[in-house]
This record gives sequence, structure tokens and C-alpha cells, in this order.
Amino acid sequence: MTIKDEAVVSFLAKRFPDARCSLNFSNPFEALIAVLLSAQTTDNAVNKVTPSLFNAYPTPKELSKASIEEVEGYIRTLGLYHNKAKNIVLLAKELSDKYDGEVPLDFKILTTLPGVGVKTANVVLAEISSRPAFAVDTHVARVYKRLGYVKEDLEPIAIEKKLEKVFPKDMWISLHHRSIWFGRTICHAIKPSCEDCELCAYCKHYKKAQKARKK
Repeated sequence: MTIKDEAVVSFLAKRFPDARCSLNFSNPFEALIAVLLSAQTTDNAVNKVTPSLFNAYPTPKELSKASIEEVEGYIRTLGLYHNKAKNIVLLAKELSDKYDGEVPLDFKILTTLPGVGVKTANVVLAEISSRPAFAVDTHVARVYKRLGYVKEDLEPIAIEKKLEKVFPKDMWISLHHRSIWFGRTICHAIKPSCEDCELCAYCKHYKKAQKARKK
């Protein structure tokens, strides 16, 4: 790793040593549903609705028998709730019909399931089976674009591949979590707390802001 890479790893480890997934779940099925529901909404919002959802539909079999309208009633506060309700019901049916109600812990199979993309599969496998991956959400993308690792117009999958080439494989999961917490608490999309960050020397956003102030 370069001096810059080491600085990023060191700072994130120091500031967020215990960073982990903030979604609440107790088994692979709940993990898959929770991660799917977290798209374009906060983990906190998801954690507010999943207890009642999981209590009503504790297994894929129960959820597969629910109507989309019934499921919508549990997740209506989440963004894109209609599509999410449709996807998790279809997902539950496929798990019940094809996989005996079990979540297949295989990346290729997971990404064929309704509503499950690369990021969702990566997060679930990292959390459930510790499969190394550098899953990219909005926070991760923002942080590493600002730090100059990737171009502004790069898509999440391309960002993931780039970061996996930069950082050692055994760091991917921890860096994923720490980068998310960094984005949530310091490197905000609007008005980042640059005064509380030790990576300003590498940050394009900070340098641009400094130049603007001098004009």
C-alpha cells in the first residue's frame, strides 16, 4: 500500500475500531431481507420496521404466502416500499420453491434472486459467512471519490473492483464498515466535518473548498 492508503486505513481503524453492520438480524433470511430493504433508506429506518415484519413472517414460507399489500403495511415508511414489498415476496417464494427455505450462500445464486444485486449479495455474504468483499454504498462511493481513488462518474461495481485492487483482501470487510461510519459521521454529503478529519491532505473536496474560500 502507498503512504496514502496506509493513512486511510490507520485513520479509519483509529476512529471506528468497532464499526460493524448496523442492521439488526438473527439469521441469513433476516439478513437478506434487511439488506434488501436498506436500499435508498437508512439502517435505522429499516431496524424500526423489521421486528414486526419478521414476527409476522419469520420464514420464507410464511412470507411467500403474504400479499404485496400486506407486506407494504409493514414497510410503508421506507423508500421504494412498493417495489421492495414485491421483491421480498417474490424472493421468499423462490427461496421456498427452489432452496427449501434456505438462503443459498453463493454469490452467483444470490444475485439471481428477485431484488438482490451485487451490493446486497456482498453484504449478506460478508456478514453471514465472512466472504471478503468491499461492498459499495453511497457513503463508500462518496468517501473514495473525494479521496481520489475513483472518478466521479464511476459506478458502484467498478468502484468495488478498484478498491479491492488497492487494499488487502483481509481488510475489505472492516474497511467497508469503517468507511460507512466515516461517511455517516464525518464525511457527510452536505457540509462534511473536515475539521474532524485527518485525511484532508488527500481530499479533493477539501482542497476545492479551500480554493473557493481564498477567492
